[in-house]
Amino acid sequence: MPTPTSWSVYLLQCRDGSYYCGISNDVQARFQAHVQGRGARYTRAHPPVCILASRSYPDRASAARAEWQVKQLPRDRKLAWLLGETGVVALT
Repeated sequence: MPTPTSWSVYLLQCRDGSYYCGISNDVQARFQAHVQGRGARYTRAHPPVCILASRSYPDRASAARAEWQVKQLPRDRKLAWLLGETGVVALT
């Protein structure tokens, strides 16, 4: 479980099957904001149905860099990267 001051990169699955990637220091609260239409513009148009994965980072800056890396990956590699599966190379 992440510490209260840690930040996380999270990946949501939306109703239309698309993915949304973001960062937060409280993933559950941020997910609820997305569900209630108070999240990102993308999730207002593509409502999320579940949190697929999240990965913790020690600070906001490292989480933001990781979020950018995930967003550069092809769709099929995003979930694998967040789950830490072997054979998936993160961009640096």
